[in-house]
Amino acid sequence: MSDALLEVEGLTKEFPLRGGLFRRRKTLLAVDDVSFTVAPGEAFGLVGESGSGKSTTARCVIRLTEPTRGRIRFAGQDLLSLRGSRLRNMRRGIQMVFQDPYSSLNPRMRVEDIIAEGMIIHGMYRDAAKRRARVQELLQMVGLRPDHLTRRPANFSGGERQRIGIARALALEPRLLICDEPVASLDVSIQAQILNLFKDLQAELGLSIIYIAHDLATVRHLCDRIAVMRDGRIQEIGDREQIYTAPRSEYTRELIDAVPVPDPIRQRERQHRNAELRRARGAVEADPPALARTGKGEK
Repeated sequence: MSDALLEVEGLTKEFPLRGGLFRRRKTLLAVDDVSFTVAPGEAFGLVGESGSGKSTTARCVIRLTEPTRGRIRFAGQDLLSLRGSRLRNMRRGIQMVFQDPYSSLNPRMRVEDIIAEGMIIHGMYRDAAKRRARVQELLQMVGLRPDHLTRRPANFSGGERQRIGIARALALEPRLLICDEPVASLDVSIQAQILNLFKDLQAELGLSIIYIAHDLATVRHLCDRIAVMRDGRIQEIGDREQIYTAPRSEYTRELIDAVPVPDPIRQRERQHRNAELRRARGAVEADPPALARTGKGEK
C-alpha cells in the first residue's frame, strides 16, 4: 500500500469546443495523462507557463472541475467515487488558496464571517464564542491582528487579503493545501513574506502543499519536489536540486534561464553561458559524428 497522501494517476481533462474555428476540433485537451504523488508533510511544486494545465490539474484534484478520466486517491480513498456528504467531508481535508485575493473574498462579508463560514458548514465549533476565539487564533497564525475580524476585505491590502484567504483555508484543518499561484498578483516585496508564511505553516501544522507557479523562482524556496508542465503534460518530475542543477527537459532549462538574477553582470554572464551551451547542443544534434572525426574519445 502506498504511503502517499495524494496519488494522481493518468489524470485527463478534455473541454468541449463548439462553433467558429473549432468546428473540426471537438475537444481541447487541457490535462493529458498526468500522474504524480504527494507525501505527508511534503511541499510539491507544479510549474508551467499560463495555459500549461497546472491550475486545471489542481481543480480536478479538489473536484471543482470533474476529470474526464484518471484516478485520484486521497488518504487511501478514491476521490472520484465520492458523492454528496461523503465528498463534502473529504473536501474538508483538501483546501485551496486562490490566485486573486481580491475576487476570492466576498466584499460584503466581515473577516470573521469569511473565515468561520466553512466551520459552520461542516459543523465545527458550534459554540459562537469558541468559534470566534478560533478565528482570532487563525488571524494571529497568518500574521494579522484579532481586531481585524470586524472589518471587510476593502480595508486590507492585497497581501493582507491573501492572508485572510489562507486563514479561511486553514479553518477546516486540512491535511493538503493547494496554492494556485497565491503570490502572482502581489508586489515582489510581499511575495517573500507569503512564501515564508507557507513554509512556517507547513512546519508548524505538518501540512502537505501543492504549490502552483508559472516560473521556477518562487518554488525553489518552498518545494521539496517539482513537476514541470507544458501543454497539459508533465515534462519531468524531480527533487529541488535535480531540477535546478541537472534538468532533463529542454523546457525546464528554458524556465530556469528565464529566472531573473538581481546582479546585472551575473545575469549577462549567465545569458552568454546559456547561449553558448545551446549553440553547442545544436551543433552536436545537427552533426553527431563531428566529435568522432576529431579523433577525440578514440581508444
